[in-house]
Amino acid sequence: MSTIQSAYNSWANQYDTNQNKTRDLEGEALRTILSTIDFKRVLEIGCGTGKNTVWLADKADHITAVDFSEEMLAKAKEKVASDKVNFVQADITKDWTFLEGKYDLVTFSLVLEHIKRLNHIFKQAANALVTGGYVYIGELHPFKQYTGSKARFDTEEGRQVLECYTHNISDFTQAAKQHGFRVANINEFFDNNDRTQIPRILTILLQKV
Repeated sequence: MSTIQSAYNSWANQYDTNQNKTRDLEGEALRTILSTIDFKRVLEIGCGTGKNTVWLADKADHITAVDFSEEMLAKAKEKVASDKVNFVQADITKDWTFLEGKYDLVTFSLVLEHIKRLNHIFKQAANALVTGGYVYIGELHPFKQYTGSKARFDTEEGRQVLECYTHNISDFTQAAKQHGFRVANINEFFDNNDRTQIPRILTILLQKV
């Protein structure tokens, strides 16, 4: 079991209840960005405990919700009682054999900071989408990462800090262009909407051309 997988398995029991500004603001960001587009079939990569799955299921006809952590998925299944949603445990750094046809939206919420190489991910996402389909990316802003901020949580054994990689904004956009995407939108979200501070969340909306 990878360190990321085991860490999220450990985090699952408290993920929804502990204080987590990044989790909460990314959820707001996703709803803000995706409320402006129509989608029916969603591939949700890194669904976690289903924090965004509930909202997506209200808008979509079908969701394939994927996560690496079986404990996170167990929480999501408790939360989301909908026959629209199919939960799948998978490692997205391998080939995506879990696809159920083509999608018009692929979402990544606080996922890509744990992925060292973006090219494979963007290639697989492009293959999963219909032409004109969208990719939503919501990540801890690289500016926050520059200051040393990482995904972390506290346990009885002490603080657990997850392995993370810093991707600059141009890393996302250049990888996207290589795999047939155009940048439809880039946004930044701030704690308490205070734009004098370092932004917490970066969102990028891509469209397959």
